[in-house]
Amino acid sequence: MTVLKGALIGCGFFAVNQLHAWNDVRGAGIVAICDRDPERLKIVGDQFGIDRRYGDAEALFADGGFDFVDIATTVQSHRFLVEMAARNKVPAICQKPFAKTLSDAKAMVEACRNAGIPLMVHENFRWQTPIQAVRKALEADAIGTPFWGRFSFRSAYDVFSGQPYLAEGKRFIIEDLGIHTLDIARYILGDVRSLTARTKRVNPAIKGEDVATILLDHENGATSVVDVSYATKLSREPFPETLIELDGSEGTIRLTQGYGLQVTNAKGTTTTDVSPKLLSWAARPWHNIQESVYAIQQHWVDQLESGAQHSTSGADNLKTFALVEAAYDSAARGQTIDVGAMLR
Repeated sequence: MTVLKGALIGCGFFAVNQLHAWNDVRGAGIVAICDRDPERLKIVGDQFGIDRRYGDAEALFADGGFDFVDIATTVQSHRFLVEMAARNKVPAICQKPFAKTLSDAKAMVEACRNAGIPLMVHENFRWQTPIQAVRKALEADAIGTPFWGRFSFRSAYDVFSGQPYLAEGKRFIIEDLGIHTLDIARYILGDVRSLTARTKRVNPAIKGEDVATILLDHENGATSVVDVSYATKLSREPFPETLIELDGSEGTIRLTQGYGLQVTNAKGTTTTDVSPKLLSWAARPWHNIQESVYAIQQHWVDQLESGAQHSTSGADNLKTFALVEAAYDSAARGQTIDVGAMLR
Protein backbone atom coordinates (compact mmCIF):
# COMPACT_ATOMS: atom_id res chain seq x y z
CA MET A 1 0.00 0.00 0.00
CA THR A 2 1.20 3.50 -0.87
CA VAL A 3 1.72 5.57 2.26
CA LEU A 4 0.90 9.24 1.72
CA LYS A 5 3.10 11.72 3.56
CA GLY A 6 1.39 14.60 5.33
CA ALA A 7 2.43 17.84 7.00
CA LEU A 8 0.45 19.34 9.86
CA ILE A 9 0.34 23.10 10.49
CA GLY A 10 -0.76 24.09 13.99
CA CYS A 11 0.11 22.06 17.10
CA GLY A 12 -2.54 23.36 19.50
CA PHE A 13 -5.26 21.81 21.65
CA PHE A 14 -7.17 19.87 18.99
CA ALA A 15 -4.26 19.07 16.68
CA VAL A 16 -3.00 16.51 19.19
CA ASN A 17 -6.14 14.46 18.49
CA GLN A 18 -5.42 14.69 14.78
CA LEU A 19 -1.86 13.48 15.22
CA HIS A 20 -3.00 10.51 17.31
CA ALA A 21 -5.53 9.68 14.60
CA TRP A 22 -2.95 9.95 11.82
CA ASN A 23 -0.94 7.26 13.61
CA ASP A 24 -3.96 4.93 13.24
CA VAL A 25 -4.97 5.85 9.67
CA ARG A 26 -4.19 3.26 7.00
CA GLY A 27 -2.13 4.61 4.12
CA ALA A 28 -0.87 7.91 5.55
CA GLY A 29 1.39 9.44 8.16
CA ILE A 30 2.62 12.86 9.26
CA VAL A 31 6.27 13.58 8.42
CA ALA A 32 6.49 17.30 9.27
CA ILE A 33 4.86 19.77 11.66
CA CYS A 34 4.72 23.56 11.79
CA ASP A 35 3.84 26.00 14.56
CA ARG A 36 4.92 29.55 15.43
CA ASP A 37 5.34 28.60 19.11
CA PRO A 38 8.76 26.90 19.54
CA GLU A 39 7.84 25.32 22.86
CA ARG A 40 4.64 23.80 21.53
CA LEU A 41 6.48 22.61 18.43
CA LYS A 42 9.05 20.82 20.59
CA ILE A 43 6.49 19.24 22.93
CA VAL A 44 4.35 17.88 20.09
CA GLY A 45 7.33 16.89 17.95
CA ASP A 46 8.88 14.94 20.80
CA GLN A 47 5.56 13.33 21.74
CA PHE A 48 4.95 11.99 18.24
CA GLY A 49 8.54 11.46 17.14
CA ILE A 50 8.42 13.94 14.26
CA ASP A 51 11.84 15.40 13.46
CA ARG A 52 10.94 17.84 10.70
CA ARG A 53 9.75 20.94 12.55
CA TYR A 54 9.09 24.41 11.17
CA GLY A 55 8.22 27.77 12.68
CA ASP A 56 7.23 29.18 9.28
CA ALA A 57 4.79 27.71 6.76
CA GLU A 58 6.61 29.21 3.76
CA ALA A 59 9.73 27.28 4.75
CA LEU A 60 7.71 24.11 5.17
CA PHE A 61 6.28 24.34 1.66
CA ALA A 62 9.65 25.36 0.21
CA ASP A 63 11.21 22.15 1.53
CA GLY A 64 8.24 20.04 0.38
CA GLY A 65 8.46 16.27 0.63
CA PHE A 66 4.81 15.69 1.54
CA ASP A 67 1.65 14.75 -0.35
CA PHE A 68 -0.94 16.74 1.61
CA VAL A 69 -1.23 19.33 4.36
CA ASP A 70 -3.52 19.29 7.40
CA ILE A 71 -4.19 22.88 8.50
CA ALA A 72 -5.11 22.82 12.20
CA THR A 73 -4.69 26.50 13.03
CA THR A 74 -7.30 29.04 14.14
CA VAL A 75 -9.54 30.66 11.57
CA GLN A 76 -7.54 33.87 11.14
CA SER A 77 -4.83 32.07 9.16
CA HIS A 78 -6.97 29.66 7.13
CA ARG A 79 -7.28 31.60 3.88
CA PHE A 80 -3.57 32.48 3.85
CA LEU A 81 -2.54 28.84 4.39
CA VAL A 82 -5.09 27.26 2.04
CA GLU A 83 -4.06 29.62 -0.75
CA MET A 84 -0.41 28.79 0.00
CA ALA A 85 -1.24 25.11 -0.40
CA ALA A 86 -3.01 25.90 -3.69
CA ARG A 87 0.02 27.80 -5.02
CA ASN A 88 2.19 24.79 -4.19
CA LYS A 89 -0.43 22.36 -5.58
CA VAL A 90 -0.62 20.42 -2.31
CA PRO A 91 -4.01 18.85 -1.39
CA ALA A 92 -5.31 20.41 1.82
CA ILE A 93 -7.48 19.68 4.82
CA CYS A 94 -8.65 22.81 6.64
CA GLN A 95 -9.93 22.96 10.21
CA LYS A 96 -13.32 24.51 10.89
CA PRO A 97 -14.58 27.19 10.97
CA PHE A 98 -13.44 27.22 7.37
CA ALA A 99 -12.98 30.99 7.04
CA LYS A 100 -13.68 34.37 8.61
CA THR A 101 -16.28 35.25 5.96
CA LEU A 102 -18.27 33.49 3.27
CA SER A 103 -16.44 35.49 0.59
CA ASP A 104 -13.11 34.23 1.97
CA ALA A 105 -14.42 30.66 1.93
CA LYS A 106 -15.55 31.01 -1.70
CA ALA A 107 -12.11 32.38 -2.64
CA MET A 108 -10.38 29.43 -0.94
CA VAL A 109 -12.55 26.91 -2.80
CA GLU A 110 -11.89 28.70 -6.08
CA ALA A 111 -8.12 28.80 -5.48
CA CYS A 112 -7.99 25.04 -4.92
CA ARG A 113 -10.30 24.37 -7.86
CA ASN A 114 -8.06 26.41 -10.14
CA ALA A 115 -4.98 24.61 -8.80
CA GLY A 116 -6.63 21.25 -9.42
CA ILE A 117 -6.17 20.05 -5.82
CA PRO A 118 -8.66 18.49 -3.38
CA LEU A 119 -9.77 20.63 -0.43
CA MET A 120 -11.61 19.10 2.53
CA VAL A 121 -12.91 20.85 5.64
CA HIS A 122 -12.31 18.96 8.91
CA GLU A 123 -16.04 18.82 9.69
CA ASN A 124 -15.81 15.63 11.71
CA PHE A 125 -19.11 15.61 13.65
CA ARG A 126 -21.04 13.95 10.82
CA TRP A 127 -18.48 11.12 11.05
CA GLN A 128 -19.42 10.22 14.62
CA THR A 129 -20.58 6.60 14.89
CA PRO A 130 -24.07 7.50 16.26
CA ILE A 131 -24.64 10.13 13.54
CA GLN A 132 -23.64 7.62 10.88
CA ALA A 133 -26.10 5.14 12.43
CA VAL A 134 -28.96 7.64 12.08
CA ARG A 135 -28.06 8.23 8.43
CA LYS A 136 -27.94 4.47 7.75
CA ALA A 137 -31.37 3.98 9.35
CA LEU A 138 -32.82 6.67 7.06
CA GLU A 139 -31.15 5.16 4.01
CA ALA A 140 -32.66 1.79 4.96
CA ASP A 141 -36.10 3.47 4.78
CA ALA A 142 -36.75 2.68 8.46
CA ILE A 143 -39.20 5.58 8.90
CA GLY A 144 -40.26 6.48 5.37
CA THR A 145 -39.90 10.13 4.35
CA PRO A 146 -38.68 12.36 7.20
CA PHE A 147 -40.67 15.59 7.62
CA TRP A 148 -39.42 16.96 10.96
CA GLY A 149 -36.20 16.84 12.96
CA ARG A 150 -34.41 18.20 15.99
CA PHE A 151 -30.63 18.32 16.42
CA SER A 152 -29.68 19.24 19.96
CA PHE A 153 -26.43 19.86 21.82
CA ARG A 154 -27.13 21.26 25.28
CA SER A 155 -24.47 21.22 28.00
CA ALA A 156 -22.79 23.11 30.83
CA TYR A 157 -19.36 21.61 30.13
CA ASP A 158 -16.44 24.00 30.68
CA VAL A 159 -14.94 24.30 27.20
CA PHE A 160 -13.11 27.50 28.10
CA SER A 161 -10.46 25.96 30.36
CA GLY A 162 -8.93 24.02 27.46
CA GLN A 163 -9.64 26.66 24.80
CA PRO A 164 -9.66 30.05 26.57
CA TYR A 165 -9.78 31.96 23.29
CA LEU A 166 -13.39 30.82 22.88
CA ALA A 167 -14.43 33.27 25.60
CA GLU A 168 -12.91 36.23 23.79
CA GLY A 169 -14.65 36.26 20.42
CA LYS A 170 -17.79 38.25 19.67
CA ARG A 171 -19.09 35.08 18.05
CA PHE A 172 -19.05 31.85 20.00
CA ILE A 173 -21.49 28.97 20.01
CA ILE A 174 -22.84 29.09 16.45
CA GLU A 175 -19.37 29.53 14.98
CA ASP A 176 -17.67 26.94 17.21
CA LEU A 177 -20.36 24.31 17.91
CA GLY A 178 -23.48 25.23 15.96
CA ILE A 179 -21.49 24.88 12.74
CA HIS A 180 -21.19 21.14 13.50
CA THR A 181 -24.86 20.76 14.44
CA LEU A 182 -25.99 22.64 11.34
CA ASP A 183 -23.80 20.38 9.21
CA ILE A 184 -25.39 17.32 10.81
CA ALA A 185 -28.85 18.73 9.99
CA ARG A 186 -27.77 19.15 6.34
CA TYR A 187 -26.23 15.67 6.29
CA ILE A 188 -29.39 14.03 7.65
CA LEU A 189 -32.22 16.10 6.13
CA GLY A 190 -30.60 17.76 3.12
CA ASP A 191 -29.79 21.32 2.11
CA VAL A 192 -31.57 24.32 3.56
CA ARG A 193 -33.68 26.92 1.77
CA SER A 194 -34.15 29.43 4.62
CA LEU A 195 -33.62 29.80 8.36
CA THR A 196 -34.60 31.85 11.37
CA ALA A 197 -32.33 32.15 14.43
CA ARG A 198 -32.35 33.57 17.95
CA THR A 199 -29.29 33.84 20.22
CA LYS A 200 -28.57 34.68 23.85
CA ARG A 201 -25.56 35.18 26.13
CA VAL A 202 -26.14 33.65 29.57
CA ASN A 203 -22.55 33.46 30.86
CA PRO A 204 -21.44 37.05 31.71
CA ALA A 205 -17.74 36.06 31.60
CA ILE A 206 -17.71 35.54 27.82
CA LYS A 207 -18.14 37.97 24.93
CA GLY A 208 -20.15 35.89 22.49
CA GLU A 209 -23.45 34.04 22.50
CA ASP A 210 -23.65 30.73 24.39
CA VAL A 211 -27.22 29.75 23.41
CA ALA A 212 -28.77 29.55 19.93
CA THR A 213 -32.06 28.22 18.54
CA ILE A 214 -32.33 27.91 14.76
CA LEU A 215 -35.36 26.92 12.66
CA LEU A 216 -34.45 25.38 9.28
CA ASP A 217 -36.65 25.02 6.20
CA HIS A 218 -35.07 22.26 4.12
CA GLU A 219 -35.30 22.18 0.34
CA ASN A 220 -37.15 18.84 0.43
CA GLY A 221 -39.95 20.33 2.56
CA ALA A 222 -38.77 19.01 5.93
CA THR A 223 -38.51 21.35 8.93
CA SER A 224 -35.92 21.04 11.67
CA VAL A 225 -34.73 22.78 14.81
CA VAL A 226 -31.05 23.11 15.71
CA ASP A 227 -30.60 24.08 19.35
CA VAL A 228 -27.20 24.48 21.01
CA SER A 229 -26.25 25.67 24.49
CA TYR A 230 -23.27 25.79 26.83
CA ALA A 231 -25.45 27.24 29.61
CA THR A 232 -27.67 24.22 30.29
CA LYS A 233 -27.09 22.43 33.60
CA LEU A 234 -28.55 18.93 33.62
CA SER A 235 -28.66 16.12 36.16
CA ARG A 236 -26.54 13.99 33.82
CA GLU A 237 -24.06 15.94 31.69
CA PRO A 238 -24.50 14.88 28.04
CA PHE A 239 -21.28 16.46 26.65
CA PRO A 240 -20.24 15.90 23.89
CA GLU A 241 -23.31 14.10 22.53
CA THR A 242 -25.56 15.42 19.79
CA LEU A 243 -29.13 14.19 20.37
CA ILE A 244 -31.41 13.69 17.37
CA GLU A 245 -35.17 13.33 16.89
CA LEU A 246 -36.66 12.52 13.50
CA ASP A 247 -40.32 12.05 12.54
CA GLY A 248 -41.08 10.33 9.27
CA SER A 249 -44.12 9.23 7.29
CA GLU A 250 -43.72 5.65 8.54
CA GLY A 251 -42.11 6.06 11.97
CA THR A 252 -39.63 7.86 14.19
CA ILE A 253 -35.94 7.80 15.10
CA ARG A 254 -34.56 8.96 18.43
CA LEU A 255 -30.82 9.17 19.18
CA THR A 256 -30.89 9.43 22.96
CA GLN A 257 -28.35 10.33 25.63
CA GLY A 258 -26.00 7.42 26.22
CA TYR A 259 -25.87 6.50 22.50
CA GLY A 260 -29.13 4.61 22.19
CA LEU A 261 -30.73 4.53 18.73
CA GLN A 262 -34.48 3.96 19.00
CA VAL A 263 -36.43 3.25 15.81
CA THR A 264 -40.23 2.95 15.89
CA ASN A 265 -42.26 1.87 12.87
CA ALA A 266 -44.95 -0.64 11.86
CA LYS A 267 -42.72 -3.50 13.04
CA GLY A 268 -42.54 -2.07 16.57
CA THR A 269 -39.64 -0.43 18.40
CA THR A 270 -36.01 -1.50 18.34
CA THR A 271 -33.24 0.05 20.43
CA THR A 272 -29.61 -0.35 19.39
CA ASP A 273 -26.42 0.64 21.19
CA VAL A 274 -24.49 2.87 18.77
CA SER A 275 -21.72 3.87 21.16
CA PRO A 276 -18.42 5.01 19.65
CA LYS A 277 -15.29 2.94 20.11
CA LEU A 278 -12.86 4.00 22.81
CA LEU A 279 -9.64 4.21 20.79
CA SER A 280 -6.36 3.41 22.54
CA TRP A 281 -5.39 7.07 22.79
CA ALA A 282 -8.87 8.46 23.48
CA ALA A 283 -10.46 9.45 26.79
CA ARG A 284 -14.08 9.77 27.89
CA PRO A 285 -16.16 11.82 27.31
CA TRP A 286 -14.17 13.06 24.30
CA HIS A 287 -13.95 9.59 22.70
CA ASN A 288 -16.98 10.20 20.49
CA ILE A 289 -15.32 13.20 18.84
CA GLN A 290 -11.88 11.58 18.87
CA GLU A 291 -13.15 8.54 16.99
CA SER A 292 -14.75 10.81 14.39
CA VAL A 293 -11.39 12.52 13.85
CA TYR A 294 -9.91 9.17 12.89
CA ALA A 295 -12.93 8.43 10.66
CA ILE A 296 -12.74 11.65 8.67
CA GLN A 297 -8.98 11.39 8.22
CA GLN A 298 -9.33 7.82 6.95
CA HIS A 299 -12.02 9.11 4.58
CA TRP A 300 -9.56 11.77 3.34
CA VAL A 301 -6.94 9.14 2.48
CA ASP A 302 -9.42 6.69 0.92
CA GLN A 303 -10.90 9.39 -1.33
CA LEU A 304 -7.47 10.69 -2.34
CA GLU A 305 -6.47 7.19 -3.40
CA SER A 306 -9.69 6.65 -5.38
CA GLY A 307 -9.86 10.17 -6.80
CA ALA A 308 -13.40 10.60 -5.49
CA GLN A 309 -14.99 13.72 -3.98
CA HIS A 310 -14.76 14.14 -0.21
CA SER A 311 -17.96 14.20 1.86
CA THR A 312 -17.00 17.53 3.45
CA SER A 313 -15.22 19.07 0.49
CA GLY A 314 -14.63 22.82 0.49
CA ALA A 315 -17.46 23.23 -2.01
CA ASP A 316 -19.86 21.23 0.16
CA ASN A 317 -18.84 23.09 3.29
CA LEU A 318 -19.78 26.42 1.70
CA LYS A 319 -23.39 25.33 2.25
CA THR A 320 -22.77 24.73 5.96
CA PHE A 321 -20.79 27.96 6.29
CA ALA A 322 -23.68 29.85 4.68
CA LEU A 323 -25.97 28.51 7.42
CA VAL A 324 -23.65 29.93 10.09
CA GLU A 325 -23.57 33.34 8.42
CA ALA A 326 -27.33 33.28 7.87
CA ALA A 327 -27.93 32.38 11.53
CA TYR A 328 -25.94 35.37 12.77
CA ASP A 329 -27.66 37.62 10.23
CA SER A 330 -31.11 36.38 11.24
CA ALA A 331 -30.41 36.79 14.95
CA ALA A 332 -29.13 40.33 14.41
CA ARG A 333 -32.03 41.42 12.20
CA GLY A 334 -34.82 39.30 13.65
CA GLN A 335 -35.73 38.10 10.17
CA THR A 336 -35.87 34.88 8.16
CA ILE A 337 -32.89 34.60 5.79
CA ASP A 338 -32.87 33.15 2.26
CA VAL A 339 -29.83 30.85 2.41
CA GLY A 340 -29.76 30.15 -1.30
CA ALA A 341 -29.30 33.83 -2.09
CA MET A 342 -26.11 33.88 0.00
CA LEU A 343 -24.53 31.18 -2.18
CA ARG A 344 -25.40 32.72 -5.51
